[in-house]
Amino acid sequence: MPKLDLTVSPGALSPEAKRDLPRQLAAVMLKWEGAPDSRFARSIAWVHVHELAAGAVHDGDGPTDMPHLILETTVPAGVLSERRRAGLIAEATEAIRVAAGLDRADAIWVLVHEIPEGHWGAAGEVVRLEALRASVMSQSAAVR
Repeated sequence: MPKLDLTVSPGALSPEAKRDLPRQLAAVMLKWEGAPDSRFARSIAWVHVHELAAGAVHDGDGPTDMPHLILETTVPAGVLSERRRAGLIAEATEAIRVAAGLDRADAIWVLVHEIPEGHWGAAGEVVRLEALRASVMSQSAAVR
């Protein structure tokens, strides 16, 4: 049940990349979470693309035309080991770099936010990690 928010500078991604990259990022996230590749797992992997308005990108010196691409991932705590977190960061960075047509990845940040047990809610209820895992596995087996 990951939530991904990709914030990009204006024009940093082509229309095709804005269409295709969210699917790629969801697949990367589910892979590193260890979730099955199923319709149900994909349906609860939400990806939002936020393209900033012209003039909205700044660094410490003021407005900049340099691209900024920031992926913020939100996952339940305990889903990603250190190895899985590193793999997610590396693979997501590469997917974004390729989609943006960049030669280097220094304009890309990946931030991993882990939500403590009992602090994630959906459909008006607290979502528990073990219950979520069981639901994903049972739903995935039923709809593969």
